[in-house]
Amino acid sequence: MGVFGKKDDLSQDMQEAENEAISSIIDISVNITGELTFKGKAKIDGKIKGDITGEHLILSKTGRIEGDLTVTSFICHGSLEGNAKANIVSLKKECSIIGKIEANSLTVEPGAAVDGEIKAATREVKASLESSVKESSSQPTPVKTS
Repeated sequence: MGVFGKKDDLSQDMQEAENEAISSIIDISVNITGELTFKGKAKIDGKIKGDITGEHLILSKTGRIEGDLTVTSFICHGSLEGNAKANIVSLKKECSIIGKIEANSLTVEPGAAVDGEIKAATREVKASLESSVKESSSQPTPVKTS
């Protein structure tokens, strides 16, 4: 496993994300087309085709996303085709990502499949993430389910 970034600040952020209760669940039977914005902690078991903005996101083994993510923390067990921007990213052994990852802290378990570019713990990433998360958390977006 590899971790990049300042340990003290990131440990506090990771602890905060882990302790928060899941407030939204996208069930395995749900397919969403459109942009999704959320607050709190969300878990995706279904499929989303569109961009996602929010705080703490868990993509389960059955979860599939085709779109870009801008979140505070991202734990990936499933499949992402798109770019991910987050303060904390944890890629689990079952996950598959095709796209660019930008993170202040990145953990990759053996067996995780990543096809794309990775930027971690750079000044550029930190500045970009701070402005993206602040900007996106104030704009709710309509969702179309199918």
